[in-house]
Order: sequence, then C-alpha cells, then structure tokens
Amino acid sequence: MKKFWIRTASSVVYVALFLGTMMSDVLIKNRYYSALVFLAFMLFVACGCTFEFYRITKMRGGRPMEWLGYAEVCLVVGCGYIACYSELYTYSLLFACIFLFFPISSILLLWRKTDPSMDDIGRTFIPVLYIALPLSHMLMLQIFDISYLLLIVALVWINDACAYMLGSLIGEHKMWPKYSPGKTWEGTLSGVVFAMVAGTCAALCWPSALHYHADWWQGAILGLICGVIGTLGDLVESMLKRSVGLKDSGKILPGHGGFLDRFDSLLLVIPFAIVFYFFL
Repeated sequence: MKKFWIRTASSVVYVALFLGTMMSDVLIKNRYYSALVFLAFMLFVACGCTFEFYRITKMRGGRPMEWLGYAEVCLVVGCGYIACYSELYTYSLLFACIFLFFPISSILLLWRKTDPSMDDIGRTFIPVLYIALPLSHMLMLQIFDISYLLLIVALVWINDACAYMLGSLIGEHKMWPKYSPGKTWEGTLSGVVFAMVAGTCAALCWPSALHYHADWWQGAILGLICGVIGTLGDLVESMLKRSVGLKDSGKILPGHGGFLDRFDSLLLVIPFAIVFYFFL
C-alpha cells in the first residue's frame, strides 16, 4: 500500500509539472513568457533524458563526448522556441546546428587522449535526434496549437493507463518478454482500442484539437498512432535498459523511474503526430 501511495504522489507531481508548464499561459496571460516556462521544463527534461541515455551508453563501454552532446541538445530545444517567432530562418538554423555536429565532433576526437572511436560520435549524437528534436517540436506545438499537443499527451496517457490496468486484469499472452516481461497482447490491444475511441470522441466533441474540420476517422487514426507508436516507444526504451540490466532508467520519480521512463512513448509519438498534423 505504501508503494501505491508513493507512486500516486509522484504521478501527481509529474502531471502537475508537465501540464502546469504547458498551460502556464492561463496564469501568465502572455504566450511568449508562458512558452519560456515550458522551454525551461523541456530543457530540464532534455538534460535529464540525455544524462540517463549517456549513463546507459557508458555502462555498455561507450565514451560519448558528453559536454558536446548536452550543448547540442539544449541548442536544438532552444531553437524550437526561437523558430516559432523567426519562422523559416531559425528553423533552418535548427537543422544547421544538427549538420554541424558531425564535423565538430570529428575534429574534437583529434584531442582525445584515449584511442578515438567513430562509434562515440554516434553515441554522442543519438540524443539530439531521439530526445532533442521531439521535445523541440513539442515546444512548437505548445505555441502554435496547444490543443493538438494536449490531445496527443492525453491519448498517450490513456493508452498507457488502459494497457497497464487491463493487462493486469486479463493479460495472459506475453507480448515481448525479452524486453518487457509485464507487457501483454491483451493489455496492449486494449490500450490501443481505448486510445482510438478517445481520439474519435475528441474529433467529434473537441474539434479545435484537430483543426475543426477533422472527421471522426482521423481522430481514430491519431489514437491508433499514439497507441501503437507509444507502445513501441516504451519497448525501445526497455530494450536500452535491459541491454545493461537496468529496470528503470533513473530514480527521479519514485515508483515510476527516470526521465526516459516517463517520456519514452512521447519521444517516438511526436514525430509521427507532427507528420499526421500536416495531413489534417
């Protein structure tokens, strides 16, 4: 029972911070300053996720150039904020920062005292694509279309919650025991179905979240994306953890794990949701 209350309390703190910073314009009444509040939270999350990723990498014998990785991650997330107000020019700067990463990191290898490895460039660079780019686009959505971002987050959480609860009740067939022993086909399919139902209801009852003119089936497709890709995002992160024998990526949230444990689904869902956004 004590573990349940600890898990519940940490969930409340996580949800309050996430939604509180995302919807801070309700109190601040200025979208530029409210976006700065969410930017600060996204930078905090980005650095936390990057720290946990590098920790896993080093446990596998990798030697990432951490300070360069943190700088690139923060720069890319920060460009997400700037791009919202400078449009195409700064959006190009966002990708220019990414393109510069390889030559800079290659040059820095010349000064390494230990034997340099090109693998370390890849290990250093992965958080920029896996963590920073999705978070920077979450920041853009918070400024341009917060209703759509709220819907994505809600669908991912609905999928996670329903998959966990129904999987605990009726789950029998293991989905991917190698990486996630507790995940079952029954729970996963239940979560996806509930996410699709919620997406359909959102298209009918919350039209502002889907450009006002989306049909019910488009809401169902978004629910399908959030359910399926969110589950795969959880499995990808579990694969990283299990490769070094970890159950949780960190301990920032008692009962839930670390930053990657909380954002694993969203990190993979956001790119797909952004692409789907342009087809609405």
